[in-house]
Amino acid sequence: YDGELPEKIEIYAVLQKSGVENKNGRIYPEEILRREAKRYQEFIKMGTSLGELNHPESSIIDADRVSHRITEIWWEGRTLMGKMELDTTPGYHKMGIISSVGDKVLNMIRKGWTVGISSRGVGSLKNENGKNVVQDDFELICWDIVTSPSTPGSWISSDQSDLKQYTESTNKQSVSFDE
Repeated sequence: YDGELPEKIEIYAVLQKSGVENKNGRIYPEEILRREAKRYQEFIKMGTSLGELNHPESSIIDADRVSHRITEIWWEGRTLMGKMELDTTPGYHKMGIISSVGDKVLNMIRKGWTVGISSRGVGSLKNENGKNVVQDDFELICWDIVTSPSTPGSWISSDQSDLKQYTESTNKQSVSFDE
């Protein structure tokens, strides 16, 4: 965002990928991720689809640390995409005064810093062929804004088309990332 800020700041993100090993060595099976994405739609409808800046130790979303609200999610192949609104204040919009966590995130984005997104959830893992596979008891809590996302390419942008390069098509069998 350059110059005059709109009242509502909307950004886009690669939220998650199914069947792709992340930096934490985890793989989210498509059926589990699709189930949780469908369940998360209820949080979006209720307006409780909130997330924080950085992952806390707790599974409870702390209102003092909320930076954004997910407003829409959709699938592009095996990639779950999202649109979110930052929790910004009139003081930031008018004078650049940072008084909310969302203001801080917007300031990072305006400076050209790269920030990403990472899911927070609870559940078990099972080692399958040397990979940690997320199991059926997984429950998605939210997506938090982070500086080093575990899902490859889970970056945030004010321009949705910037993220196309990070999506996984449904016909890719395995993907390797050297980071």
